[in-house]
Amino acid sequence: MNARLNLKNLLQLSTIFAIAFALKSFYSTASVNDLRWILAPTASLVELITSTHFEFESHAGYMSSDHTFLIAASCSGVNFLIISFVMLTLAKISRSWPRNIEWRFFPIAMLVAYLTTLLANTTRIVAALSLQKLEIGWLGREEIHRLEGIFVYFGFLFLLFVASERLSLRKRYPGSVLARRSLLPIAIYYAATLGIPLIGGAYRDPAFWRHSLVVFLTPLILMLPWVIFCTARSSDPSEGELT
Repeated sequence: MNARLNLKNLLQLSTIFAIAFALKSFYSTASVNDLRWILAPTASLVELITSTHFEFESHAGYMSSDHTFLIAASCSGVNFLIISFVMLTLAKISRSWPRNIEWRFFPIAMLVAYLTTLLANTTRIVAALSLQKLEIGWLGREEIHRLEGIFVYFGFLFLLFVASERLSLRKRYPGSVLARRSLLPIAIYYAATLGIPLIGGAYRDPAFWRHSLVVFLTPLILMLPWVIFCTARSSDPSEGELT
């Protein structure tokens, strides 16, 4: 019985990474015309919030009416969509282990990841529109744009993780357990944003190491309040595993 369940777990894990690989392969060669399924609703949400009109230009993206901002293929957030889907499914498997999860969870996870991506994309672009002319001391526009992207995307990823844990867990876990489980989103984020580029040879570029330092430290800073909360909860003798 256990062997059969383990085979199902292995099949589901293989399916998760096959879907992630397929999406990544598609995105690596996709044009903005191929990405309108995610760029169009993003542009519409940004228009709704900022009242800035965007017009689609084939093979370029969604250009603002004043021609100062372009929502291009790099703004689609497909990488975030992949990371979110992988995180949701792996978190679900880890909660159910060694039992396999239901296959219907996969399309649900993809839909949730897609909607979260739209929200994250919209937030990032709205923030970028507000900060596009901002410079703070040694932080130029490029550095501010990079920091803003990491804050938004990892922030949404971590909020998605916390929400999924809150909705799925039927038990109240000690803070130490919550802190350990919180390693999952940051591990997946690091694997996607640092691990994959390293495997691809990015370590040869000195600029990558400057970029990787920011990518490595920013999520840790964002997680610090949560770690403090979990530590305080663990030190409370009244906190335990409750059914």
